[in-house]
Amino acid sequence: MKRQKDTAYGIKRLESKNARAAIIQKISSDFNLMPLVAEASYKQISSYFHQHADVQLMSGQICYEAVAAEEPAGKHIALAKKVSCRLTLNDTQADLEVLAEYGLAGLRRHRILRLTKEAYDQEALLSYEDLAVLLTTSPATVKRDIRALKQSGYFVMTRGAKHDMGPGLSHKTQILELYFKGYTFTEIEQKTNHSERAVWRYLRDFTQVATLHHQGFPNAQIRLITHLSDRLIREYLSLYQEYQHTDHMTQLLHPEPVDEKKGELS
Repeated sequence: MKRQKDTAYGIKRLESKNARAAIIQKISSDFNLMPLVAEASYKQISSYFHQHADVQLMSGQICYEAVAAEEPAGKHIALAKKVSCRLTLNDTQADLEVLAEYGLAGLRRHRILRLTKEAYDQEALLSYEDLAVLLTTSPATVKRDIRALKQSGYFVMTRGAKHDMGPGLSHKTQILELYFKGYTFTEIEQKTNHSERAVWRYLRDFTQVATLHHQGFPNAQIRLITHLSDRLIREYLSLYQEYQHTDHMTQLLHPEPVDEKKGELS
């Protein structure tokens, strides 16, 4: 029994000599913290490291810190939440094909579409300045490229576009209108540079707004429940009024009940 206790004590001593224990001891000493608080700090910092620094990359990819898509417009960039994104800077085969057919400007625009889509799929947004750094060009060039892409029918999801800075309908309303006009998810993805998952998120928010409106909730209460802006709620309700009798709207708001007897053996 005594030998077992000595062995267990020896193991504990050895465990206390690993890197984790050494870092916790340094945190406790450097910041004058109790060991328990130092250990909690270590765990939190470790989770930050795995989230932002320990990112697995494929060939041609980089890790880039971008502002989270959830952050509101006007918030100081230093205070905004960041997301570590895996971005494909070079997709050799696809990029060479674009370069051969459309030249350097075409390749740059092709990469803008890819980078902004990848960032948004990871719940982050790139600005003109981000794209300029990634593509080693100027924000003015990026702005011209995005203008050209929009004229060609593409929707480029940048931070400015997401927060709809400027006049006109929001990008969400424009994308939902394509859905109600009968476009497939594949067609919407090709036309707007949005993933199917993003379109479903917009449909979920729209369904909630339309359902609450149908139940008699005023716009002010809908805003409190959904956390959407007054402008977006007004646009969604206008969309609802315009397309409320279409098949897509009916299927979205009034899905057919599932027949539980179907498929049963008689």
